Amino acid sequence: MSRVFTLALLLVLPWLSLAAQEVRVAFVNTPLVLEQAPQAEAVRTTLQAEFAPRDAKLAEEQQAIRQLEERLLREATLMSDDDRRRLERELLSLQRELKRSRDEFSEDFNIRRNEELARMQREIAQSIIRLAREMGLDMVIENGVIYASERVDITQRVIDRLKQEHEKNN
Repeated sequence: MSRVFTLALLLVLPWLSLAAQEVRVAFVNTPLVLEQAPQAEAVRTTLQAEFAPRDAKLAEEQQAIRQLEERLLREATLMSDDDRRRLERELLSLQRELKRSRDEFSEDFNIRRNEELARMQREIAQSIIRLAREMGLDMVIENGVIYASERVDITQRVIDRLKQEHEKNN
C-alpha cells in the first residue's frame, strides 16, 4: 500500500508545484492596436502616396467619358449616323478601358495593402512578444475574449511601445 501511495505522490507532486506557481496572462485588443498604432497611419500615407496619381488619372478618364456622353446626348440629333456610331463606339471603348483600369487599380491596391498589413502585423506581434517578455508574462491572449479587466489589458502599453518604436525608427 505504501508503494502505491508513494507512486501516486510522485505523480501528483509535479502538478501541485505547477499549480502553486502564478501564471501571468494578459490581453491585447488587436483591432484597437491596428487602429491607433502610428505604423497604421504610416501605411495609409504610403499607400495614398503610391496610388494617388493612378486614382487621379482614373478620375480624369471618368470625367472625359462624362463629357463625351454629354456631347452625344446634346449633339446626337445633329450628327450624321456614321459620326454618331463612331462616337458611340469610342465611348464604349473608353468605358471598357476605364473599367479594366479600375479593376487593375483595385487589384494592385489590395495586393499592396495586404503586403503592408502583413508587415505591420508582424511588427506588432514582435512588439507584443518583447513587451510580454519584459513584463514576465506567460501568455498574451488577443481573440476570443469576452471580458478582460484593466489589470490584464495591456493594449495601451502595446500602442505606447509601438509609438516609441515608430519614433525611434523614423
